[in-house]
Amino acid sequence: MYKKIFNITVLPGDGIGPEVVEQAVRVLETISASSADFELKLSSHDFGGCAIDSTGQALPDSTLKACQGADAILMGSVGGPKWSSGKVRPEQGLLTLRKTLGLYANIRPASFASSSLVDISPLKPEIAAGTNIIVVRELIGGLYFGERKEQDVGPNPDTAWDTMVYSVEEVKRITRVAAKIALAANPPLPITSVDKANVLASSRLWRKVVTETLKEEYPQLKLEHQLVDSAAMIIVANPKKLNGVILTENMFGDILSDETSVLVGSLGLLPSASLAGAPKTDFAPGEKPPSGLYEPIHGSAPDIAGQGIANPIGTILSAAMLLRYSLGLEKHAQAVEAAVRKALDSKANGGLGLRSRDLGGASTSREIGDSIRPAAAGPFSTMVVMLLALLLAFLALPCILLPEQIWNAFNVGDDANHYGLTDMNLVALRNPVRESGPPVCMAKLIMLRHKVLLVLARVSRFELKLFIEL
Repeated sequence: MYKKIFNITVLPGDGIGPEVVEQAVRVLETISASSADFELKLSSHDFGGCAIDSTGQALPDSTLKACQGADAILMGSVGGPKWSSGKVRPEQGLLTLRKTLGLYANIRPASFASSSLVDISPLKPEIAAGTNIIVVRELIGGLYFGERKEQDVGPNPDTAWDTMVYSVEEVKRITRVAAKIALAANPPLPITSVDKANVLASSRLWRKVVTETLKEEYPQLKLEHQLVDSAAMIIVANPKKLNGVILTENMFGDILSDETSVLVGSLGLLPSASLAGAPKTDFAPGEKPPSGLYEPIHGSAPDIAGQGIANPIGTILSAAMLLRYSLGLEKHAQAVEAAVRKALDSKANGGLGLRSRDLGGASTSREIGDSIRPAAAGPFSTMVVMLLALLLAFLALPCILLPEQIWNAFNVGDDANHYGLTDMNLVALRNPVRESGPPVCMAKLIMLRHKVLLVLARVSRFELKLFIEL
């Protein structure tokens, strides 16, 4: 059977990056192993500070080549005090990667992964509950990529400056991304465009182009404008007022998305996607989705690196966004999100109630990953695992009971002599099962009370086919 192959480049990065990425990779490997339709091939590469140590470059050529050839990129975190004063900094590699791949659209959702986390928010529960904001940030323009001059350089050594430049086309394309995200919801989400149009010329251009683009191309969407300082105040005073999509430029989006992330409990909970085009959840045959880089929004946290206590949920949810936006695997993305929700939900609500240290608990990175990984494969795969476990228990019976006891329990009579421990072949069990005895109770459990279990085992070829007729 043909399997579609997806190539995923993994960039663990620095600090806690390798620890949180490890758990997300384990989730993806579980999903891949449980699928008959596709395979996820993951390859790890140096990036950031660790790459500076090994190659002198934050983004080595081999890593860039792997990213350019991948269907998606999963990243941990980069940077740390070790590299903060060098000529080459880890963050430069990230900016170069975004620019080279054309990753102009950054998507950062801020909502409660579990309703049980409302009490962890720094805001009062009645204010924080129901917050559901998606920040869409233009990622490769504006102040971070404009022309600049450092102090002690040039004819004016006592000055330093940066420039913020935006073109009409840059604003149009990010506006379309925000519109597509708004339209994906039912009903469509309102859009709040954030700028500083009362002071900045680039913001006046931004406001004009956003207004015209939505009016001409997406007239069904509701649009409001907010100045960035006003938006920052609303986020902490009444965040639900901004529920929907916040559309903004690079620097404002960097700041506001970090602010919204705190509302829902911790930076460690939230994912992000950086895309080279508008996200889609359905792809035509042969259509290639836009390039995407997926990462948690938290930093490298060098103070807790290596302790195994970092919260991996933001990275795992980033993997869910990867499945959705770059691979078109919506059901698998939903399964991961449901598994995360169950891990975080309180025990009173049927969840596991896990809490990492940033959430006031003591769960380790691996414990959280272990709780999410099996359920992330989806309900079908979970059922298969359960059935295989029952089958293995059934196959183990000859190692515990005498062959005569087993076959007599199933009323196969003299034919039992044909089946020995060394043969290890199983027949279709067609006769009624006796009503008493320990072997019979085990048989009843596996056969689901008098249902027919047909097993064909060819151990010599390491093949196993299981047919269950209910």
